Amino acid sequence: MNISFTKKQEEYIAKQVATGEYQNNSEVIRDAIRLHRIYRDKVIEDLRREIEKGWNGPDSPRTMDDIISSKKNG
Repeated sequence: MNISFTKKQEEYIAKQVATGEYQNNSEVIRDAIRLHRIYRDKVIEDLRREIEKGWNGPDSPRTMDDIISSKKNG
């Protein structure tokens, strides 16, 4: 696998290793992927919960035209 990073990203990774918290670049990337997975799973879970609330909530008395009109006017 070949991964390209920007100069800024490379500097950030190097700084993380320099703190001594990580032994090498790979550890930084593995940790970033783990955190991304946790974050992504939470975002998806939150979105699903909000969608479910919308589906199970009361119907709006507003029509689609009312909603579009309100967005155009202000």
